[in-house]
Order: sequence, then structure tokens, then C-alpha cells
Amino acid sequence: MADFESRDNPYNVTQASRIYFLPNLMTAGNLFCGFVAVIRCIQARLITDAGQYATAHAHQTWMDLYTSSVWLILAAVVFDCLDGRLARLGGRTSLFGAEFDSLADVVSFGVAPALMVFFLILAPREEYQWFRSFGWVIAFIYLLCAAVRLARFNVITNPLLHQSSMESHNDFVGLPVPAAAGTVASMVLLLLHLADNEKSLHRWTLILPLLLILISFLMVSTIRYPSFKHIDWQTKTRFNTFVAVLAAVTLIIFLREIAFFFIFLSYIAYGIITHWQRIARHSKIRSLRRMTVKKHPEQPPTTSA
Repeated sequence: MADFESRDNPYNVTQASRIYFLPNLMTAGNLFCGFVAVIRCIQARLITDAGQYATAHAHQTWMDLYTSSVWLILAAVVFDCLDGRLARLGGRTSLFGAEFDSLADVVSFGVAPALMVFFLILAPREEYQWFRSFGWVIAFIYLLCAAVRLARFNVITNPLLHQSSMESHNDFVGLPVPAAAGTVASMVLLLLHLADNEKSLHRWTLILPLLLILISFLMVSTIRYPSFKHIDWQTKTRFNTFVAVLAAVTLIIFLREIAFFFIFLSYIAYGIITHWQRIARHSKIRSLRRMTVKKHPEQPPTTSA
């Protein structure tokens, strides 16, 4: 009986360090995609620096390697979604799985996008040499905010932390790291698609540092973003909605170079807009309360002589 009760305690040593196969396999897939994405970025940078490596890999251009890196980061996003879903579906969550997932996310959604943006802007060696001097600072700020965001997520989801009744467990506090990396990767994919004919990105890459700064701020902000945890195998929908979703997925597949960026951008915009609406609503409520107090001030109690 005592052993059975200890299994429900997440801080029991055996329970906390338990490795469940399928969820952690998805996390390993996430880490693998991030690691290979970093390798592809390095290979692309070596090609732009010419030399023997470029001649040995002449069948692949630096744009092909960056495109491959983008798809690997997006694949890591899919793996990251699956590991949590499988763990919750089977009731096989553990502290080990949470920490392993965060470590994998630092590589796939922190290091890989930061290196990709830094190397991509330096791809045309004769241009933007000024970015070499401080571009690494912008890339590091993004990586730092991603790590802080992951650490904060681990803290606020800790089983020992007493959640307030007002806290929404269906929302993320701050932009999720996979969504941040997906936005950067999809933006790079869009730029590569637009520049495919010219084989040069020219000044388009200057958008990326600004995007990194914006996303870095959103990751460590208190803006809430939906987690979609309420959508599972038991979720029901109408036939018209089901057909519309299938049509949208088909359209996304055909326009993937453009569609992915606008999906992530819409997700970011949704969080910002709802945050502003929440602030405006609270401000309006406070104003109404102040007006009520002014119209009906409390009368001080009178004392008899």
C-alpha cells in the first residue's frame, strides 16, 4: 500500500526519474532534428566561405542547406507537440521527461534558429560585415530569452507550486519557444522562397534581427497564448468544420513556403491582440468603479452629542 501511494508522488525518486518510451522517443526526435539543423547551418556557412568544402558539396547550394535546416526545425516542433500529447494521453508524465524536453528545446528552438539567422545574414560575404560585430549579441539575446522562458515554464508547472484559482492551465505565459522558433524558421523559408530565382537574399535578411528581438521580448513577456491542450481524441466537431479544416490543411501543403509563416504570425498576433483587449477591459472596469465611488461616496458615520 505504501509503495502504491509513493507512485503518485511526483517527487518519489523512482517516479521522478522514470523514462517512458514513446514520449521520450519523441523528445529524442526533437533533439535529433535540432542537432542536424545546426549541422546544416554550419555546412551552409562553409559553402558561402567557398574553399574545398564547397567544391566537395557542389550538388548542394547554401540555400538548399538552409532550407533543410528550416524543415528540420519545423519537424522538431511536431516532435515537441507529440511528446507532451503522448505523455498526457497515457498518463505517463514524469519530472525526467519535463527536464529532458526542456534541454532538447534549448538546442532545437534556441541554438538552431539563432545560428541560422546569424549565418544567413552573413551568407553573402561581401555584404553586411557590420552585422558580424554585433549580430551575435542579437542571436544570444534570443537564445537567452528562450532558455529563460523554458526555465520559467518548468517552475510554474512544478507540482509543488500551489496554483491560484484564477490561473488558466490552458494558456502559456509568454510566447512558447517552439512557436518562436517556428516563426523564425518559417520566415527564413519564406525569404528563401522569394529569393529562389535570384539565388540571393540581398536586403531581405535585415528583417530577421528585428524579428528575433520582437520574439525574444514576447517569450519573456506575460502575454498569454493558447496551448490547445483541450483538443484531444475526445474532441468533437461539426461536419462543416471538419471539411473546412481538411481544405485548410490541403491549402497549407500546397502553399507551405508562405502558409507556415502566416500561421505562426497569426498565432503571435492573436496573443498580442487578446492581451490588449484584456488590458482595455480591466482599465474600463477600473474607470467604472472610480466613477461609481465619485457618484456615491461613503458617508462618514454621525455621532450623537
